[in-house]
Amino acid sequence: MARTVAKTKLHPQPRTQTRPNARPHSSRHQAELPDLDRLIHERIRLGIVSALGTNESLSFNDLKRILKTSDGNLSVHARKLEDAQYVSCSKYFEGRVPRTQYRLTASGRRALAQYLDQMEEWIRRTRDQ
Repeated sequence: MARTVAKTKLHPQPRTQTRPNARPHSSRHQAELPDLDRLIHERIRLGIVSALGTNESLSFNDLKRILKTSDGNLSVHARKLEDAQYVSCSKYFEGRVPRTQYRLTASGRRALAQYLDQMEEWIRRTRDQ
């Protein structure tokens, strides 16, 4: 029985797309992005500190529901915030059910306020250009 081998191009030509209304990129006309706290700037971690900034405390399940994320993803990001002392975590049992509660620490509250101030300033400078 003979097998047929399909021939493929080894070096295909790249496709280019042009957008009719695209503006040329120019760093002169854009405000420089501030030096943001990279720990908070990640989507899930920003969600955690923002949610805790408006609530006294939230359970693991509350945060998971609010952020629409998995157990593992939330655990990893919450641990990074704990290690930086931006959030505190308390674990306890309700009957035989383990519970985890998170609170934003004073340093976490300061870091969130500074992050928001930097973003507001960047937005203002961008709008004024």
